[in-house]
Amino acid sequence: MPIKIQSDLPAVKTLEKENIFVMTENRAATQDIRPLKIAIVNLMPTKETTETQLMRLLSNTPLQIDISLVRMESHVSKNTGKAYLDKFYIPSSELYNQKFDGMIFTGAPVEQIPFESVDYWDELCKIMDWAQENVFCSLYICWGAMAGLYHFHGINKQIVNKKYSGIYYSKNLKPKDPLVRGFDDEFPVPTSRWTTISTEDVKKNKNLILLADNEETGATLCKSKDNRAIFMTGHLEYDTDTLAKEYFRDVNKGIKIEKPLNYFRDNNPDEPVLSTWRSTAHLFYANWLNYYVYQATPFEFLQ
Repeated sequence: MPIKIQSDLPAVKTLEKENIFVMTENRAATQDIRPLKIAIVNLMPTKETTETQLMRLLSNTPLQIDISLVRMESHVSKNTGKAYLDKFYIPSSELYNQKFDGMIFTGAPVEQIPFESVDYWDELCKIMDWAQENVFCSLYICWGAMAGLYHFHGINKQIVNKKYSGIYYSKNLKPKDPLVRGFDDEFPVPTSRWTTISTEDVKKNKNLILLADNEETGATLCKSKDNRAIFMTGHLEYDTDTLAKEYFRDVNKGIKIEKPLNYFRDNNPDEPVLSTWRSTAHLFYANWLNYYVYQATPFEFLQ
């Protein structure tokens, strides 16, 4: 079944070329069905790319999904024009008279900055607090996950002396949990960050369940015990070439950085990249939507 988005959103053309069923607002209005309401708080500078990546994965289920893109009002985007944001995004203040089945908080390139120094931190905290009561299950990605763990559970990120960049294999610690149902014992996760969340800090927290980790990069996936918040420190939504673009961008800036791990064929940046995580990504988002959103949200929750 399709995702429902504005017909002129740039992501539509990309998804249709991939034979992904996208339904326009007009056609969706003729169907007698309540779609899942999913909001995406997009904190990434490359908003169009992130929109497409997430919508591609959200579309891979038999559910109809109504997408709302959310922008921060206390931050001026340097990479996405105001006209684009005004047309396709709702300001965060418009969230507060609605409810959603699910919400996604993306990553952001501010991981080395103290949380309180991020210009939209207070606004983000307000959204996260509001989501506790008005969103049935929230998914926090990379920096978004670190922000959520810090805000709700007091777990601070730890800055490391090198960038974790590449495909890191995480151990599936709870294979019977619905979120990782069908996952291999170890699964690949695209990772791009200068920070980590300590596995031990997550284990010590009585309100969290650790689902997956990596010995080097720390906690990969955990959730609140009430199943209302999921924290993923990797980027399963990444395209095949995303890490390559980031790597060459940093090299061109003169930043000393190691080649992404387990990524380029023969570890050679001149060789093509093969995606090894695509099936894991689709399964993860399908599991989240099915077991944590669709099957769990009470019928009257959005009333």
